[in-house]
Parts: sequence; structure tokens; C-alpha cells
Amino acid sequence: MLTIPPLMDDGFAGEPAKRVLQYMQAHKAKGDPIVGIYCGYAPIELIQAMGLVPAVLCAFSKVPIPAAETVLPANLCPLIKSSFGFIIEGTCPFYAMSQAVIAETTCDGKKKMFELIADIKPTHVMDLPQVPDQREALPNWKQMILRLQEFLEKTFDRKADENKIEASLQAANRRNALMQKIFDYAALRPSALHWSEMYDVGFLALPATGAEMAPRLEALLERLEKRVRDGLHFGRPDAPRVLVTGCPVGGDATKIFKVIEAAGGAVVAPDACTGMKAFAGTFQENSGDPIGAMAERYLKIPCACMTPNERRLTDLSIMIDRFKPDAVIDVVLQACHAYNIESHKVGRHVQEAHGLPFLKVEIDYSEGDIGQLRTRVEALFESI
Repeated sequence: MLTIPPLMDDGFAGEPAKRVLQYMQAHKAKGDPIVGIYCGYAPIELIQAMGLVPAVLCAFSKVPIPAAETVLPANLCPLIKSSFGFIIEGTCPFYAMSQAVIAETTCDGKKKMFELIADIKPTHVMDLPQVPDQREALPNWKQMILRLQEFLEKTFDRKADENKIEASLQAANRRNALMQKIFDYAALRPSALHWSEMYDVGFLALPATGAEMAPRLEALLERLEKRVRDGLHFGRPDAPRVLVTGCPVGGDATKIFKVIEAAGGAVVAPDACTGMKAFAGTFQENSGDPIGAMAERYLKIPCACMTPNERRLTDLSIMIDRFKPDAVIDVVLQACHAYNIESHKVGRHVQEAHGLPFLKVEIDYSEGDIGQLRTRVEALFESI
């Protein structure tokens, strides 16, 4: 069996979280303030344009959940419980480094959790329009971004003019285009890019500016091209290819990816805001209104909080055509009612529009359901 050299052999030591922590520490040492974020709707390009560093806060471990359940209900989404547990235990280094937190109204449980943490450090809540096709939605969301800008200016005594914001958008477009080229290697049959590598690269690319990441991403593309020339790939050539959609997946929740592999499959497209979705879309450049361009791109993110959320089905079709999966698995975190209910429409679309097998799984962060998950995934593969 051929050994595939690691993709992220770039001088940063340790696991992805350690790499990002080193990055944050280096910026903090230079005097760059850290701003905590939870959601893909947080406009990181504005944060970066102001000389601030966005830090994705801890939310994917089962370890702090018992502490969270002393305050929060046990039948709540594990992402919310994990987030809150990390904060009250003081065990998330990114939250500790953050001088302020940007929150958003994507979920009722998160909104109430934000109320509980607002007295710990400055927490700015953005009111996200959730009927995106109404004509009021875009101007309202632009206003929310402008209010965030005011909050950041007041909190950090920093400003960003339109030229800096425009430059940040253009750098993000460059970064996103390079990330899409990297994802193309997962679309090969068999895949030359592992799902864990997509996560590793994305985890570091999100807080870094486009200018910082471009040379690194270009180097990764050269390594991936060498893999293809050397005939290196992941999994069996005939392994069932799986597109995983649904709720954010990270940390302990990546058990679903590991179960898919243990059952003989290959995850070729992690379609979630913790995976590929964070690097989708393009900012309109040189519009004369960079905040407006920012608002337009972010409002197109097809989260299940949106209604109607037809864009998710449209984007899913594009992903299916691009990555050519043999099956689609929809991951729903326990008590995430929006994604759970929407799964019915997603499954019908996958089966009727694309003729693919579909499986919905509802998970938490524990390991108690791994055996059951594997049985269901193996049954799915048998239907292919």
C-alpha cells in the first residue's frame, strides 16, 4: 500500500486547531485583536479589512456538554451545549483570546445562549433576515453589517474605508477560487483529496486573509497535482462516493465521516458551512458599494434557517453534478428542527431529480450510536 505524503506539511506543527492557535498567537503578539465568530454569516472580510482576526469558536466536542447541561436543557442541540460549556469552563483558547464575539440570529437556541454569555465579554448580535427573497432582506442585512462595523470601530478604535473593504473582498475571491481548485481534486475518481484535508485547509484558510493564504494554497495545488501524477488516491477506486450535507460537522461529529469510510465508502464532498460552503460564492468586485456586495454574497448562503430555502436544492444539484456521488447522506444534529424538517425536501430532491440513494441520520456528539450508524450506512451502500 502506497503512503500518501501529508498535504499540510507547511511548517505549522500539530493538529488543525493547534495550527490555527499558532496563527492567532502570532497575530496577537503583533497587536492584532481577535474577534470570535460562530457562524458562516459573520462577515469575515469586514473584520479583516479593519485589521482584526476572526476566530471560529469551539463548538464540536462532547467534553464540556455535562457542564453546559447544568444550565441548558439536555435535549438541546449539541453544538449549542458544547459552545456554552466551553465558555463556562473556560476551556476554549479562541474564546479566551477574543476581545469580542459576533453572534447571529440563525437559531432560537443560539440566540438565547448568546444572552447568557453577553455579560462575559462584548457580544454583538446580527439580526439575520430569514426570508431572503423579500426586497427588504438585502438592504436590512446591509444595515446589519454597517451596525457591526460601528460596533467594531467603537470596540477596537479601528476603521476601514471602502478601499480596504474592497481589497478584502477581492482577496477573498482569490482565496475562494483557489479553494475551489483544491476541492476539484476530491471530484476526481478516485479522489486525490481526503475529507480531513479539506477540513484542515479550510480551518486555516477561514481566519487568514486571502493575501496570506494565496501562496500557501498555490503550493498545496502543486502537491495535489504531484499526487495525481504519482497515481496516489484515497480509498478503493470502486468505493461508494458520498456527498454529506446538512448541519455543521466538526470535531466529535466527524464520526459520521469515519463511519462512512469504515463501511467502505469515500466522502468526496462535505457540503456544510464547516466544509465547502464557507468558500462558495463570489463577491461582486468594484461595485462602488463593497458593503452592499458583501451583504449580497452572505445572504445567498442556503442555511436551513432561510425560508423558502430553494437555493439549497439548487446548490446541491450543482454539487452532485460536480462531485458525482453515488449517495447523499444528510446529517442532522439532535434537536436541530430546521435541518430535520428540511431533510424531507432534500431527500425528495436527491431521489427524484438525481435518482440517488439518500439517508438522513440524526446524531449528537457521543459515540453510543456508531454501531447503529454503520449498520445504516452499510445498508445504504448495499442499495447502490
